[in-house]
Amino acid sequence: MVSMLLPVIYLAFISLGLPDALLGAAWPSMYAPLGAGVSWAGGVSMIISAGTIVSSLASDWLNGRLGTGKVTALSVATTAVALFGFSTCSQFWQLCVWAIPYGLGAGSVDAALNNYVALHYESRHMSWLHCMWGLGAAGGPVIMGWALAGGSWQSGYRIISVLQIVLTAVIVFSLPLWKTPAEAAGEDFTSEHRTLPQLLKVPGVPEVLCCFACYSGVETVTGMWAASYCTLVRGLDAVTAASWASLFYAGITIGRFLSGFLTMKFNDHQMIRLGQALIAVGIALVLLPGNALLLVGLVTIGLGCAPIYPSIIHETPANFGKSLSMAMTGVQMAAAYTGTTLLSPLFGVLAQNITSSV
Repeated sequence: MVSMLLPVIYLAFISLGLPDALLGAAWPSMYAPLGAGVSWAGGVSMIISAGTIVSSLASDWLNGRLGTGKVTALSVATTAVALFGFSTCSQFWQLCVWAIPYGLGAGSVDAALNNYVALHYESRHMSWLHCMWGLGAAGGPVIMGWALAGGSWQSGYRIISVLQIVLTAVIVFSLPLWKTPAEAAGEDFTSEHRTLPQLLKVPGVPEVLCCFACYSGVETVTGMWAASYCTLVRGLDAVTAASWASLFYAGITIGRFLSGFLTMKFNDHQMIRLGQALIAVGIALVLLPGNALLLVGLVTIGLGCAPIYPSIIHETPANFGKSLSMAMTGVQMAAAYTGTTLLSPLFGVLAQNITSSV
């Protein structure tokens, strides 16, 4: 029964990734018709992240009352509705309104699924599950690129919304399976519910929250602004830029697939250091002249991002105890989206008022 549930969780992770890069891929074609400025995408991202922070902090409470399966189904359904709402927008303020349910839907499912996998599956499964997220995140810009080629960014959002609805149905039908892994684990522990101030007093918590915020800032800035950078600085057309932006997520996807095998030899700490080194190399390549190096750099940054997030998450029960793992996963997700909230709009302001290049 546990093995039957794993493909469903794979699909759920794909659903998490599908919408994540849509805004960045479509923004060069969206902002003018919506009457927005180039930097305003950071504002939408901030609203989404704020909603995600709220729902991440509430995930411990919500998961304890509904269970992981129901939280996942409810969250994916909420995201599907929000994405369809995005496709109906003709003014910027409407985009901001629909960003609220999108953010609220994303946070709880992220925390619940990550904690579930950290408790019940080995490290390689965490890497491969986040590889599924990367598959969705890489596929989102590709779908948006096809939609833009046909002349409509709204169609891209509608297609992703329909896919999310299908995934919601799959998760609903799988609900009876979600009880089995917890029972099969045979672990005798009770989840502890602590407030954020109480968690911050636990040794190591401030440090890991800072790591999550910084890492997520790097990932989100790259995913959000890669297409705009390719268009505004390197002179690529919007369709090509959207496709090139997907290379970053392709790098994450490939990297997490490979990381699943590497975790059989290297521990989580070693995987994190490897990822940090690759990110530094990738950024250097993006900043050098030449579109060929730009392509390689985007992929390399993705490869570097690949092991960091799943490795930190998988270490949570070991670092802070299984009883605190759900509460800690929730605040870690909140810290991650705090980094997203602050750094993505900051980059947008710098790009509009100074330059997108060095």
